[in-house]
Amino acid sequence: MPNFTVIFAHGRESGPWGTKIRVLAKVAEQLGCRVVSRDDSDNCDPELRVVRLIDEAKSIEGPVVLVGSSMGGYVATVASQTVRPVGLFLMAPALGLPGYANQEPRPVSRELTVVHGWDDDVVPAEPVLAFARKHQAMLHLVPAGHALLEQIDWLPQIFEFFLARCLQFDGNMAKERLLATL
Repeated sequence: MPNFTVIFAHGRESGPWGTKIRVLAKVAEQLGCRVVSRDDSDNCDPELRVVRLIDEAKSIEGPVVLVGSSMGGYVATVASQTVRPVGLFLMAPALGLPGYANQEPRPVSRELTVVHGWDDDVVPAEPVLAFARKHQAMLHLVPAGHALLEQIDWLPQIFEFFLARCLQFDGNMAKERLLATL
C-alpha cells in the first residue's frame, strides 16, 4: 500500500489543530497515514492559501488526500485541480460566497465527500447542495451549525469510511469519480 498523506486546510477563524482536525487526524494516523495540518492563520486570502497548499503538496511523495473546513474547503477544492488528490473531504465548504475568486470550483479527486450542517449560518446550504449534485459527491447534511461540533462524535466515523475508500487507491486516477468531474 502506498504511503498516504492527509493534508488538512483549516477555516478562516480557526487554526491548524482545532477540535475537528485533531479528531480526524487521529483517525488518519490510526489508518497509517501521515498527517499535515497547514497553519494559514496569518492570512485570510483564500487564493494565497490555495497557492500555499499547492506548494505544500508538491513536496510530498505518494498519494495525497485533502481535507478542508469552511474556507479550507474552498482552498482544498481549488487546489485539487493542481494537486489531483485521491480524495477530497469537505466540511461546511465556503462555496458560493462573495469575495472568492472561483465561484464554481471544480473538484478533481477520485473520492469526494461533503459534510454540511442544516443550521450553518455562515455558508448557506444551497450552493453546497448544488456543488454536491453537480459533482456527484457523497453528501451528508447533518443537524449542526457551521463548525459541525454537534456531530463531533459522528464525523470520525464518516471520515474513516471515506479514508478507507481512498486507501484502496490502485494508482489509476481514471476512475468514474474523477471522470465525472472533468
